Amino acid sequence: MKRRTLLKSLAGAVVARPVAALAQTPPSSFTSSQIATLNALAEVVLPSEIGVAARERVVKSFVSWFANYKAGADMGHGYGASTVRQTSGPSPIVRYPEQFDGLDAAAKAQGAASFRALPASARVVIVEQFLNEPGPVNRLSAQPNGANLVADFMGRYFTSADAWDVCYRAEIRRDACRLLDDSEKPPAPLKGR
Repeated sequence: MKRRTLLKSLAGAVVARPVAALAQTPPSSFTSSQIATLNALAEVVLPSEIGVAARERVVKSFVSWFANYKAGADMGHGYGASTVRQTSGPSPIVRYPEQFDGLDAAAKAQGAASFRALPASARVVIVEQFLNEPGPVNRLSAQPNGANLVADFMGRYFTSADAWDVCYRAEIRRDACRLLDDSEKPPAPLKGR
């Protein structure tokens, strides 16, 4: 086969791909509007004592988790388990656009332009509804699964090492490898608290 013939057939395949298929590509990242909604969500579901900068870092961490998500990745095995887990499935981000729309629809029902335009007290009411309908969320998962955007966001934070440190007001550094020297001493108090 000549190089020119090969290039023509490749170009034909690209041009023949329907535009509708391109429009239906699942999202792989959040839009700027969705990130703004996540920041508004963080303001009402994360501890106020961590401050604005820390809440913004939590949002960036959540967004980054999805940006780095690889469908079909080898999951290895859990600590102490001898069996290998199934590979990762499709990204849960594909289930979120409707949920973002639902948050905005609930806000519009209260007369606001969007969820993030509501005062914090009104956002809390909507968040409580989202955590209890259609059925109550009884567990916060460390790994988002797409079933409930609010629960996934909260779970990523409240199961993190930072949340443990804030909860106990000590530098536990749960995911850090500490030396055994001075291991009998309690963790140091959090700085600035």
